[in-house]
Amino acid sequence: MNVQENYEQWLKDFADDQETVRELESIRNDAAEIEDRFYTELSFGTAGMRGVLGAGTNRMNRYNVRRATKGLAAYLKQQPGAAERGVVIAYDSRRFSDLFAKETAQVLCQEGVHAFLFDALRPVPILSYAVRHLKAAAGVVITASHNPPQYNGYKVYGEDGAQLGPEAAAGVTACIRAIPYTDCKLMDVEEAKAKGLLKIIGNAEVDDDYIAQEKTLCINPDMLAKEGGSLSIVYTPLHGSGNVPVRRILQEVGITHVAVVKEQELPDPNFSTLKVPNPEDPAAFTLAIKLADEVGADVIFGTDPDCDRLGVAVRDREGKFQLLTGNQIGCVLLHYILSSRKAQGKLPANGAAVKSIVSTSLANRICEDFSVTMFETLTGFKFIGEKIQQFQDTGAYTFLFGFEESYGFLSSTFVRDKDGVNASLLIAELAADCKAKGITLYDRLQEIFARYGVYVEKVVSTVLPGKDGVARMKEIMKDLRAEHPKEIGGLAVTAVRDYLKGVRVADGVETPTGLPASDVLYFELEGGNWVCVRPSGTEPKIKLYVNTNDKDGAAAHALNEKLCAASEAMMK
Repeated sequence: MNVQENYEQWLKDFADDQETVRELESIRNDAAEIEDRFYTELSFGTAGMRGVLGAGTNRMNRYNVRRATKGLAAYLKQQPGAAERGVVIAYDSRRFSDLFAKETAQVLCQEGVHAFLFDALRPVPILSYAVRHLKAAAGVVITASHNPPQYNGYKVYGEDGAQLGPEAAAGVTACIRAIPYTDCKLMDVEEAKAKGLLKIIGNAEVDDDYIAQEKTLCINPDMLAKEGGSLSIVYTPLHGSGNVPVRRILQEVGITHVAVVKEQELPDPNFSTLKVPNPEDPAAFTLAIKLADEVGADVIFGTDPDCDRLGVAVRDREGKFQLLTGNQIGCVLLHYILSSRKAQGKLPANGAAVKSIVSTSLANRICEDFSVTMFETLTGFKFIGEKIQQFQDTGAYTFLFGFEESYGFLSSTFVRDKDGVNASLLIAELAADCKAKGITLYDRLQEIFARYGVYVEKVVSTVLPGKDGVARMKEIMKDLRAEHPKEIGGLAVTAVRDYLKGVRVADGVETPTGLPASDVLYFELEGGNWVCVRPSGTEPKIKLYVNTNDKDGAAAHALNEKLCAASEAMMK
């Protein structure tokens, strides 16, 4: 069917849904809007589905959720015992998240798959933990993470508590595509409970155990118990699911002075105090900084709506708050974990850390200093989760820490995705340790720079929405592959990694990257600098990652600006 036929078919199929009919009738004379909503189906990839809320095949709505869920059920029923083990379902504070979660459970039960539905909103890390804790076959989180308020999403997790890998995602996708939108029935909630197919779960089943496990992640609990009471923190959950677990873990380890940004404390699907509920965005910390200055706080935390990301602001030497980058947070945590474990005599000989290919090379330098092996993965925390499982299966390495530049961190093995609760605990402990030594987190970062060099990174995103945007992103990547730049910003390109082809080319010699195929180009430059180009898998944008380093901070920043300008010119 063409776009118009798809549009008319939805009006016919869902004629009983007056809200959907009204929405579709309102765009009848808007050909561009109809095309955007119906030119394709909302894709289901390794990150599940994510899109703008609304009616249409290319929008997040209950019909796409029902269809995806029936496809997931069909996939699980191919595996012996999976239907009985069931699926754990969580949701955040976004519009329709609770409805989508409920209907996910109802479709699963209709298909004979057991469902465990949380009794209220929960963050991603608790869902990841719950899948393994309850020995479920899969998990689902209804969330669009840090995207703008008009978005929602549907993330699927495997039995290991990590997001689905490429092979499993392809299997679920094949099942989804075989299902008509109209062929997705719901079992009544009370009937599902009576049949033992649906169980509502809460603190007693999961949360208490999760918090108990989180407390074991303290590096120096005695120091934290002694010094935690002197630390002053301002925390903002950005209207999301981190409010309860983050405050609980801090309280239980002895950090008693936590002031919460009242305007952003409670769930709000409109995120009315923010343009974007993203702790990467400095504007998200405006209210928190105001409160921190009022109460004299030492450090500020912010978690995104599904609490898998953590942003941190620290006071500089003039007493003004500066927002740390995800790379900087990752590196101060990595250094703290490794240096503390070494001082305690607990640094394993086979220690390993994991980061994404677009995260800072400073982490590699830190690992080298402590004789810890650094592994690199494609972007997507599922790949870090896979590494953790590999380490456990083989016993070859002991996992110590993993992170992505996009504010995702993890030091546990019982969670297999980014964990904002885990990160909040560790940053609080590090801040308390610094305060006990008479320094700040900012000072600690400067000490790291003094030892290893100043590393500067910037992500430049070009938004390319709609059908034309997708085509433009493909064109950009095709052109860059057809003719690799020989230099960028005056720095020679010393090697090119094409992750789609799976090769690294240096001096005409090809070597395999050893990573799955992905539409990413990585240009290694002289001096250990680099530029990476990657179309986003979850948002309509193409991203440029520009990383520079120098012993002199001003020189590193100047070079970064120069490379950013040159890299953006490549996108024209």
